[in-house]
Amino acid sequence: MMSRYWRWCVALLLAILWMLLTPTGAIAEDYTKEALINMDFSGRDLRGSEFTKANLFHSNLSHSNLQGVSFFGANMETANLEGADLRYATLDTARLTKANLTNAILEGAFAFNTNFDDAIITGADFTDVELREDAQRKLCQVASGTNPVTGRKTWETLHCEDFAP
Repeated sequence: MMSRYWRWCVALLLAILWMLLTPTGAIAEDYTKEALINMDFSGRDLRGSEFTKANLFHSNLSHSNLQGVSFFGANMETANLEGADLRYATLDTARLTKANLTNAILEGAFAFNTNFDDAIITGADFTDVELREDAQRKLCQVASGTNPVTGRKTWETLHCEDFAP
């Protein structure tokens, strides 16, 4: 009888230790309409966070996990998104003018009305990204490189062959 009690106590103690020591997932933050100019979010796990209509001018989001994040209507002009994981993010009506998207993964992102003017997209993966045709054509003019994580060529993920002469 006593050994059963001790086994139960040890199992309970191990379960508590496991819960305390196991790293948790991202804690989604709400930065809606925040002024986040020049902020450093580099290397952070921000999955599921909200940056709707936030001002992220010249902010550093490089090498961050931004899966499923909403940047709807956000100002991301000159932001550094190098190596960021933007899979299934909402970028619609966001301004990514002159943003650095080098080696970023945008797979499945919604970016239909996003402004990518003068953005650096070397090695960016645009697989299954919803884009307007005029934006797609502009991006194809500067598309180059291969994403080091997915192994996909930027030019191919943008379906630039559809616009080739």
